[in-house]
Amino acid sequence: MSLLPGQTAEGIEPVPVSLIGLFALLGLVVGSFLNVVIYRVPLHQSVVSPRSQCVACGVQILDRDNIPIVSWLVLKGRCRNCHSLISKRYPLVELTAGVVFAGAAARIGLKWDLPAFLILLSSLLALAIIDFEKLILPKRIVYPSIILTEVFFLLAAAVTGEWRRLLVAGLCGVGWFTVFYAINAISPRAMGFGDVRLAPLLGLGLGWLGLRYVILGFFSANLIGAVVGVALIASNRMSRNQQIPYAVFLALGTALTIFAGPEILAPIQRYL
Repeated sequence: MSLLPGQTAEGIEPVPVSLIGLFALLGLVVGSFLNVVIYRVPLHQSVVSPRSQCVACGVQILDRDNIPIVSWLVLKGRCRNCHSLISKRYPLVELTAGVVFAGAAARIGLKWDLPAFLILLSSLLALAIIDFEKLILPKRIVYPSIILTEVFFLLAAAVTGEWRRLLVAGLCGVGWFTVFYAINAISPRAMGFGDVRLAPLLGLGLGWLGLRYVILGFFSANLIGAVVGVALIASNRMSRNQQIPYAVFLALGTALTIFAGPEILAPIQRYL
C-alpha cells in the first residue's frame, strides 16, 4: 500500500480488498446524495425534503429507481414515468464518488484522518461540478465542509496526538486564504471570492499532509488549469476573457496531491 507523508512501513498493513469494496459502495451512496446537493443547493432548495423527484415531470422517484448507477442503466437513462432523459451526470458523479472513496481507503488506510479526507474530497467533487455548470461556489456547501473537515482533523489529532500536524494544517488554511484574498483584492476578475472562501478548506486538507503538499497542490491546480485553458483557447472553444471554473482545477490539483503526492515529490526530493 502506498503510504502518506510521515507514515512508515512498520505496523502498516494493506487495507483488505473487501473493505475497499465497502468504501466504494459507500461512495456510490454518497455520490447519489451529492447529486441532490449539486442540483438543489444552487436553487436554494432543501437537500433533505422533498424526496428525489424527476426534474421534468415532478413525479417522486421510486426506491427501486434510486439505486446508484444500476437504476440509471436499467431505465436506460430515462424517467420511468415521462421517459425524459436523465442526465449522464448522475451516474458519473456516483461512479466518481465510488472511485474516490475506494481510492482514499486504499491510499490512507483505516486511519483516524480518513473521514476528514472523505469529507474534503466529497465536498470538492460537488463544488467542482457546481462551479463548472453555474460558475458559483455556494456558501451552504463551503462553510459546512470547512467546519466538518476541521472537526474530524481535530478528532484525529486528539486520538493520535498529532497536534503539530493539526497546527500546520490550520496555519496552511489561513495562509491559503490570505494568498487568495490578496489575489482577489488585486484582480477580482482573476479570482472570484468564492475561490477565496474555498481556500481554507484546501489549505487545511493539504496542510495536514505537510507544507510541501500545499505547494504541490497549488502548483498542480494552476498547471492543469493553464494546460486546459490554452487547449480550449487554441481550439476556439473559449475566449481569453471568458471566466473559468477555477474550483475544478483546484479540486483536481488537490485530489492529485492526496493520491499521488508522495510519488510526485519523491524524485524532486532527491535533488534538494
